[in-house]
Formats: sequence, C-alpha cells, structure tokens
Amino acid sequence: TSESEEEEEEWEPKSKIARRPRLPKKTEAKTKKAAAPQSTVARKMVKKVAIKEEMDVSLPIAPVEDNKMQLLKPKEEDAGTKPKCLNQKPEVPKKREINSFQGKNQNSLVSDEKPSTSFPVVKQEKCEEAFAFDEPPSKKIKLNACPEGKPVKNLGGNKIKEEFEMNWDIVQALSEITNVEPWVCANLIRLFQEENTIPFIARYRKELINNLEADALREVQQTLEELRTVAKKTHTMIQKLKKEGKLSSCLLKGLLNCRTLEELDHVSAPYKTGSKGTKAQRAKQLGLEPAALSLLQNPMELNLFSYIRPNTKGLANIQEVEAGVQHILADIFAKDKDTLDFIRKLCQQRYISIQSTLAKVSSKNGNEKDVDKFQLYHEFSCNIKNIQHHQILAINRGENLKILTVKVNIPDGVKNEFCWWCVNERWRPKQFLKPEFMRILRSSVEDAYKRLIYPLLCREFRSKLTSDAEKESVMMFGRNLRQLLLTSPVRGRTLMGVDPGYKHGCKLAIISPTSQILHTDVVYLHSGQGFREAEKIKRLLLQYNCSTVVIGNGTACRETEAYFADLIMKKYFAPLDVVYCIVSEAGASIYSVSPEACKEMPDLDPNLRSAVSIARRVQDPLAELVKIEPKHIGVGMYQHDVSQTLLKATLDSVVEECVSFVGVDINICSEILLRHIAGLNTNRAKNIIEWREKNGPFINREQLKEVKGLGPKTFQQCAGFIRFNQDYIKTFCSNKKNELGSRALLTKAGALGKKKSKLTPCALQQPNPLDQTCIHPESYNIAMRFLSLIGGNANDIGKSDMQQKVNAVIQKEGLEGTAKRLNTTVHTLQLIIDGLTQPEGYDIRTDFDKPDFKRSIVCFEDLSVGAVLTGKVENATPFGVFVDIGVGKSGLIPVRNITEAKLSKAKKRRSLGLGPGERVEVKVLNVDIPRLRITLDLIRVL
Repeated sequence: TSESEEEEEEWEPKSKIARRPRLPKKTEAKTKKAAAPQSTVARKMVKKVAIKEEMDVSLPIAPVEDNKMQLLKPKEEDAGTKPKCLNQKPEVPKKREINSFQGKNQNSLVSDEKPSTSFPVVKQEKCEEAFAFDEPPSKKIKLNACPEGKPVKNLGGNKIKEEFEMNWDIVQALSEITNVEPWVCANLIRLFQEENTIPFIARYRKELINNLEADALREVQQTLEELRTVAKKTHTMIQKLKKEGKLSSCLLKGLLNCRTLEELDHVSAPYKTGSKGTKAQRAKQLGLEPAALSLLQNPMELNLFSYIRPNTKGLANIQEVEAGVQHILADIFAKDKDTLDFIRKLCQQRYISIQSTLAKVSSKNGNEKDVDKFQLYHEFSCNIKNIQHHQILAINRGENLKILTVKVNIPDGVKNEFCWWCVNERWRPKQFLKPEFMRILRSSVEDAYKRLIYPLLCREFRSKLTSDAEKESVMMFGRNLRQLLLTSPVRGRTLMGVDPGYKHGCKLAIISPTSQILHTDVVYLHSGQGFREAEKIKRLLLQYNCSTVVIGNGTACRETEAYFADLIMKKYFAPLDVVYCIVSEAGASIYSVSPEACKEMPDLDPNLRSAVSIARRVQDPLAELVKIEPKHIGVGMYQHDVSQTLLKATLDSVVEECVSFVGVDINICSEILLRHIAGLNTNRAKNIIEWREKNGPFINREQLKEVKGLGPKTFQQCAGFIRFNQDYIKTFCSNKKNELGSRALLTKAGALGKKKSKLTPCALQQPNPLDQTCIHPESYNIAMRFLSLIGGNANDIGKSDMQQKVNAVIQKEGLEGTAKRLNTTVHTLQLIIDGLTQPEGYDIRTDFDKPDFKRSIVCFEDLSVGAVLTGKVENATPFGVFVDIGVGKSGLIPVRNITEAKLSKAKKRRSLGLGPGERVEVKVLNVDIPRLRITLDLIRVL
C-alpha cells in the first residue's frame, strides 16, 4: 500500500548518512516470511520489530573520557562494508528519531563535501559523512574526521520542507530577494529553525554562511519571516474558503502562487466575508460564466441573445449581458499569473514615475508651518528606480498628514502594448471571432487593465518602495546604534557629569573610575550666580582630582559649554588641565525614572540620576546604553515613519550583537547587561545572578550548566560570549584552597564536631585559561591540539611569546595547511589564533572612536566658506551625514560628497557611510545663517 511504501521510505532512506547496517540474511528472511501472510497493520508491526532488531545490531557505542562518546569500529565480518555513522545515545532508543529535515527528503542530505559540525569533538573514526545538525548539543555525536567542520555548501541540500507548502520554493525565493546564494539561504533556514542566534551564527558558523555579517543575516531572517507570513496567511485563507465552499482549483492555484501580501489580497479580496462581491461574481451568479468561457474557447457556437431575461436585472438586454461577460473576462485576465508576469516585466523596461503634489485641502486648511516642511515635494516627480529612500518616507508622511497627493504614473505605451499582447497572443480565441465578440474581448482587456491591474501595480510599486525604504532606514538606524554602543570607553578617569538646565539648575555628578558615585550637586550657572558657582565647581574638581567634564546635549547645553570653555581658556581650574566633551543624553530622563534606575540608585533624586547616566555614557557607553530601550537612544531621523515592530526587532538584535561580541565578565556584570547576551533572557540572567550570589563566583564556563534554565542549547549559544578574569579566579581559588585546608585541619582535630562541612560548587572546580578568550568550548579540543603543535602553554595566552610561536607555525605551514593538519576549517582556526594571541582584557571597542574632548568653543557667526574644521559624526541618514563641528548646529555632508576614496582604508567598514562617533575633517561649502544650515564637504576620516 502507499502507507507502507511511505513508511518504508521513511525508515530505510537511501541516504548514506542515515542508513543502518543490513541485517544478516537469516534474520532478513525470517522477517519477510513473517510479514508475508499478514494484513497491512500486522505488516507494520513486524516491520517495527525488524527495525528494532536492525538497530540492535548497529555499531556499539562505548563511553570515553570527559563525558564524550566514541563510535567503535565494526566487527571483522562487516569489514567489507563501509562503516555507517550513527546519530544516537549510548542506550539504543526504542524508536528512531527523525530530524526536522530528514525523512522522505533524506536523499537531499548527501553532500559532495564533508559537512560542517557544530558540536563537541569525540575520538576519531574513519567516516566522512557524519552529521547531527538540529539536536541539542548534548545529543550530538560527530567524528574527528571533521572536528570543526569542513566548509560545506549544503547541509541537507537546498530543498527545505516548510510547514506551509506553496507553489514556489522558499530557498529560491529567499535567494532572489536577498541576493544571497541558495546554499547559504538553505543553511540559514536550518540554523534559524534550530533557534541559533545571529551573534552565534556570525562568529561560530562562518563556513556555513559564506562569512556573511550580522546585518546580512538580519536581512535574510526578516525576509524569511515575511515569506512565512505570506505562506501562513495563504493557507489560512485556503482553509476558510474551503470551509465556505468557495474554493476552486483555479483559485487554489492562484493563492498558492502568491509571494507577497499584496498579491494575496488581490486574489482573495472578492471572496472575503462581508464583501458585497465583485462585478464578475455578480455576473457569474446570473449564469454568464459559460458564455465568457465559450467566447474564448468556442466562439462559433456562442449566442448571447439566448441569455437575455427581460425581467432579470443584469440580463434585461444585450448590453447588460455583454457587460456581464466583459466583467467575467476582465476578472480572469487580472488573476492570470502569465498575464501579471508580462505586465510586471513590461513595467521594468519602461519609465515609471512617482509624483507628489500639494493637496488642495491642505493648501486651504493646513498648518502653514507643516506645509512649508514639504516644500520640496509640492511639485515632485521621480523615476521609481532612482528615488531615494528618505524621499519615499517624506512623501508618505506628507500623504498621511493630507498635505500631499501621491500617484504612480505608468505611460500609455505600457497599456497599449499590454492590450495588444493579450488580444493577439495570450487570450487569442481558438476560433474566428465575430466583430461584436472581438469588441467585447478588447473592452474586457482594457477594463481589466484600468479597473484591476493598474491599481494592483500602483499598490505593488508603492508597497515595495515603502518596504525597501523602511528596511534601509531601519538598517541605518541599526548601524548608528552599533556605532554608539561600540564607542570606545574612557577608562581610568574620574568624571563629572553635567545635565544642563536653566531654571532648575545644572545637575552635577562625580563618579570614580569604577563607576562609583562620589558626589552629586546642583549648580545654577545661568541665573546670575555663575561666578559664585564656579568656586564650588573648582573645589569639587580639585577635591576629587577630576579633569574631565561630560556635558549632556539637551536644554542649555550650548550655554553650559560656553561657560566651561570660558573658564578653561582662563585656566581657572589650574593646576588641573580640564577638558570637556558633549554626549547625547537621549533616553537619560526616561531611564532616570525607570524601575531599574530606582533599584540601582534608590537614594538619588531622578534629576541627579540623569547626571550620573551622562557621565557613565563616556566611561562605559555599552553598559549604560543597554539600560535604555534602543528606540529612545536617538538613532536617526524618520524612525517614527517606519514599522515599529521591524524597528524594535532590529535594534534589539543589534544590542544583542554588540553585547555578545564585546563579551561580559560573568562575575561582575549587571543583570541588565547579561540579559542581552545571545541565548539569554531576563529569567536566565536572573538565575545566573542568583546562582552567583548563592554559590560565589563562577570558576569556568562548565559551571554555567549548573544554573537553572540553562540547557545544552542555551549553553551553546551563550558560552562563547562569557568571559572570566583569570587573575581574579586564581586569587579566589587560592584563598578557597587555603580555607579548605584550614577546615581540614580543624576537622581532623575534632574542632568541628561530627558534622562535615559542605563544600561549595566553586571548591571543586578548576579555572580554564581558555575561558578568557573568544574560543567556544566546542573548539577547546582543537585549541589544545594547536597549542601542542606550536609548543605553547594555555597559561601564556595573550603574551608576546604566544604570538611568536603562532607566527612561526603559520609562516611555515600557512593557515590552510595548519587547518588541514588539525582537521578543522580556516575560520575556526583563525578564531582560535585570535583568542590565543589577543592580550588579556582585549576589547574590540578599542578600534572605535573615543569622545571628542575640547577646550574651546566656536560660534556660528565665526564660520566662513572654505574653512577646514574637525568634527564628530552625530547622525547618519540616507541622504547624508550630520557632523558636530562645535558651533551649536550640526553641519550636513551630502551623501554625494562621501566617496570610498575619502574613507579610511585601515578601518574595516560595514558600509560606505559614516557612523556616529567617527571623527572627520571637513570643509565648509555653504553657511545659511537665516535657516541655520551648514553644508560641508568630507576631506578625510581621522
């Protein structure tokens, strides 16, 4: 039967990876003999028994050291057969598990190249095709033939079985939309299905994703979710229409062809509940559908006069009958896939423009100030291929405010060519048409274009332009946020944070190099008491030996900056050489009244908390900014014009990426910072902090497995991003050892009585020097073999001797040769080398820009055309970059003035644009004093 065939195909796939060793002939014969005379159900039962027997004679698995497992070699009688790789536990399970992309499609798992592995290494067995990809790490077994994976293009082929099947392949569709190779898309779909995080994939699965960066991974993930949303909504609509009895084979095909929500809406709109029905539906209800189909297929026998019913509305005369036939034909044309594909392809070859004009209502009743904001778009027209993303967002905003009227212009030539093609090729009748029928056909094509296809094209163009603009803007907001979060911290300084204000004064907070609050105060600098308050500020700076002032860029910032600059120029704070910088205070006020701030600084007034937050933003920007919801940090313009769901998901992902890549010290980091590590969340971070408070500091990464809620998958995702300060750990372990020794002596002497003291979990653990690196625990085995190869010691990590030994081996054998010798990938080896050679306490943020410290101020009126200045990038937008040049108003470098030749070659860039925090040298091109606008040209990046 078909059921038994499917089951046989499921249990005995052709794939080499999943195939078991064959049964002995006698056993096989007995099984067949037992199954022959029985019913289908009985045969299934016998088949399961046979499978159980087959699994029982599989290759045995023996436990080995370090809680790992090893596949034993087959017996001599099986020597002629190629060893089969099993994917099972030491105890043979009663029922065999099927992977999410195994089963009927297991043939697709065979790859020409050796698969990449993701999990702990076990001892060697000669097998080339072992891969257990989508189970938790503790269940994975893989062979030393590919310990950290050979670069593969297909883990399981490009065919992915989705929950909701469509007429299009999700891998191919994803590849076409994102311009990413199909094999990479297939791998990413599987990685995301297994709940792998973007930081983990980007760092530890490079060979599976062709070394894509986090931004590209996010784009693929978002597109994948959009395609799945379309598929899910399509199948929901199919079930609904099927239940209502409206589903036909033609409609089903049309629905399964939909790739976008616009297409789905176009096809399903006439069948939605509550719809009064389209003109075509009403004509079909009158019984005119056979006439319409006959006109196309058998027009010689068609007689429209036979459909006339004088007393029936819609059939009263020949004109109404013709109109009904025309509506049905137009509906058929507008929903035909080939017809829509032709018109879309035709539009790609022609000049399609989007046009905006001032709405008549807004010109009379609108707010004049709002209307003037959209002056550029009162008479605006642009080719949809050339229009900028920020222009689309501006036009959409103007349309939503009813200030602008927007339409898409498709030239008449498109309509004429389309109508000719439909009449003469696609919908050409099979027989000769009478003139009156030809007239109906032409009218139907024109009606289909004007009433159905043209509005659909306009919606599609507007939707795609808006979607692309939103995605690009959100990606730019993400890049801006990343640049802010990765601003290089200013270590080892005592800082004075200033939250400027007029009436309520400027709030001060002095913090130590370890972020402890030393003093808080309020000074009134702008109410005639400036000179007296200067004495207080000088006394505080001298008392705490503070020479760095951090000013928030909010209200009264410019006046406060001028105040401090004047005192510095007069050397008022001598002998201290005081400098100041301006930082964004976006979100500081929101954070100061949040529950986290109340818990962290319960005794401080909310106004003073904001001053503390401003100072800490310079000392450790990442640790401070993660406390604030990303959208409140002020990452760009138009952020309120884009999808808030997409914006939140992207910004949260960027925060997770930055925190993970920087890494956290598990024994000193805050719960807020910890919850942003890949794989962790609020509850898991809370459990880690509780474990730390109860049991003392973590000694090594393995101890994370003891925390409640941290299973194998969570450990796999987060372990590589958690750090351990080895000096602190060694000191703690040494003290613990001395304490345990003292207890042992006391116990021996009977001082502690009969009760034995209970050892804490930390007492039995040993530190691992590799835990201070970016090397993942799954690669420790390879790292230790590499250390043996170079003659190094794990205790020398980060020292110059280690660098010399690594260089000697790499120069001799090359990176690829060494990777081949260690049986791993180049990407994994490079990560191990980075982890071993980076100095202790290495921070990736040292490669990013620090705050721009100043001693003087320049006025807006002092600017002149041609002046060369230095400044700091404040914000990046699709149309240019805003630069703070110290005059109280940011200047704009138009995007056309930012070229690749002007950007730093030494600095690795994710995109052509500049990001917040970067220092640049600029030239003043234009100064518009009435409008307070400065146009700049980029000279170079400092």
